[in-house]
Amino acid sequence: MRNQQAQRQSQITTMIVVVFLIFIARLFYLQIMDDTSTKGATDNALRNVTQYPARGLIYDRNGELLVYNEAVYDLMVIPGQVVEMDTLEFCTLIDISIDDFRKNLEKARRHSRFAPSIFERQLSKETYGQLQERLFKFRGFYVQPRTLRKYPRPIAAHVLGYIGEVNDEMIENDPYYKSGDYIGMSGLERFYEEFLRGQKGNKILLVDVHNREKGSFRNGLYDTASVPGMSMQSTLDIEVQELAELLMQGKRGSIVAIEPATGEILTFVSSPGYDPNLLVGRVRGANFHKLNTDPQKPLFNRASQAEYPPGSIFKIPQGLIAMQQGVVSEHTGFACDQSQVGCHPHPPAYNMRAAVKVSCNPYFVATFRRIIQQNKDRSVFIDARIGLEQWNKDIRSFGFGERLGIDLPDANVRRGLIPTVAFYDRWYGENTWGFSTFRSVSIGQGEVGIIPLQMANLAAIVANRGYYITPHLARTFEDTLVPTKDFVEKHHTTVDPKHFEPVVWGMYDAVYEPGGTARRAQVDGIVVCGKTGTVQNPHGRNHATFVAFAPMDEPKIAIAVFIENSGFGGTWAAPIASLVIEKYLTREIKRKELMQQMIETNFMHTAAH
Repeated sequence: MRNQQAQRQSQITTMIVVVFLIFIARLFYLQIMDDTSTKGATDNALRNVTQYPARGLIYDRNGELLVYNEAVYDLMVIPGQVVEMDTLEFCTLIDISIDDFRKNLEKARRHSRFAPSIFERQLSKETYGQLQERLFKFRGFYVQPRTLRKYPRPIAAHVLGYIGEVNDEMIENDPYYKSGDYIGMSGLERFYEEFLRGQKGNKILLVDVHNREKGSFRNGLYDTASVPGMSMQSTLDIEVQELAELLMQGKRGSIVAIEPATGEILTFVSSPGYDPNLLVGRVRGANFHKLNTDPQKPLFNRASQAEYPPGSIFKIPQGLIAMQQGVVSEHTGFACDQSQVGCHPHPPAYNMRAAVKVSCNPYFVATFRRIIQQNKDRSVFIDARIGLEQWNKDIRSFGFGERLGIDLPDANVRRGLIPTVAFYDRWYGENTWGFSTFRSVSIGQGEVGIIPLQMANLAAIVANRGYYITPHLARTFEDTLVPTKDFVEKHHTTVDPKHFEPVVWGMYDAVYEPGGTARRAQVDGIVVCGKTGTVQNPHGRNHATFVAFAPMDEPKIAIAVFIENSGFGGTWAAPIASLVIEKYLTREIKRKELMQQMIETNFMHTAAH
């Protein structure tokens, strides 16, 4: 009996000791090993505030400011710290409704009760000033400073791009970003994001129980400073860009101008455009929706995303390739036989120079036939395949059918379309097609598509007599060539420079000689070489296009103008191009009446492309 009692007593004692040890171990874990409660207390006393860097400024080629920064303030919330408060006063201060208050707070709670979230974005400095005086009344809320982009002139929106908040996919792809951060979404802002954004810093602040900041934790010992982004000098000429956009108001289309010797883009216009200030601040979301649903598609970058048949400007590379392959010479002439393709009345095209001047359709159909059908195989189908394959190698050396490598996001730049053997095999089947199937390609119609950027690059190639430097929009970063050092290589076409002279003189004649198609492109004191195009449009009125360079010797500007649904290239595109050339080379416009006529002409009422 005593043994049983002693055994039971021993068991009870053991249980008490075990329980005591468990309590001791738990207390040790909670107080020494587990920092959860400590962290909670620290979070109530310390506040980590991200130090957002100022993004790099953007200037034009002459040092004129295109983009700068303006201070704004994000209102942050830590839902777990929010207590009962005067909601009406709070909402009045930041100009939101009670419903918006509830939605924003609930969204923040779903994200985390203890981590900060953006409650209301981009408060103005005036709103911030009023709120800051009373912020102590609203526990759990604090202000996060940052900067937003501002634009002194409402131009170049498609080049500059805009800033937006990162999404989950962006955060997953780049650990630098966290929820609430902003990133370049398009244009130069997107392409050069890593250079423009700078480097974030962090500041740890002491905060009392009344939500008042009491200074830096340990005198800033653990703070890190932000590093501003690199400022950029772009290649744009702001005055020429402004004029070009003005000339294109009331029109759908684009203007692209390039400095041939460097590949620097002087003007990059897509019309209709929009004021880049519309996509800044708290109204950005509503404005983006309006722009995105506008039937005129102002967000669509026609200069690099719109793909058109090039029309008669395509005769330039066709003639050059034919001379390079030796199937014609500069002295070859063809009759204007309209049995296969129509043409306009003009003097005889007795050589290549004259053919370019008068833009004879049958001449270039006959020229293209000689390129494709060289009797290298007894089968007309196989012979056409051989000819088309070689033509593809030559035409692509002009930058057609490929992204040109411009410093814009790939999503904003199309390749265009150059038909291949495989393309026609898919359409018609092998050995079932020949030259007659695609003869319309001779004159830039049919299965060929070019973007305006490639049209301007064609003008630069002719200006350089056979090569181009990749067109680009960034000139320097903080007085260095990084990362623009890549835009220096010369890309030579397959055509020997000697073959360019008759084409250059044909473009000269088109502007200055009787019977030329581009006589409205003349500028006093400047020798302009140009080529018009009138692009057939099955959906409505024809499109007008024009490519040119000037001066004839040592060219300083190459340009392409494309105007949808406007008719003849010589009537509208050529004079607009001449005004841009005049402005860039002389810094003024003397032909005020012509400029006013072009500004007031409106083609928006015509059928859309």
